[in-house]
Amino acid sequence: MILVHRLDGTPFYLNATLVETVEATPDTVIVLVNGHRYVVQEKAQEIVARILACSQGVRSLLPRDGESPTAR
Repeated sequence: MILVHRLDGTPFYLNATLVETVEATPDTVIVLVNGHRYVVQEKAQEIVARILACSQGVRSLLPRDGESPTAR
C-alpha cells in the first residue's frame, strides 16, 4: 500500500499492485486495473518511486531461490 493525497488534501492508502497507469495531465491521475481513477496531489515520479519501494519491500519478504519459505 502507498500513501497518496486527494486534491483536497485527504490522505488515503492505495494498493500499489493494482496500479495500471500513472499519468501527468498536468494533474497526476492514477488508473487501476479495475478502471477506477484517482487524481492526487503527488507528482507522477513520486508515485512511481513509492510503487517501486513498495514492490522492493514485498520482494524482500519472499524466499530466495533454493531457500526454505520459513528460513526468514
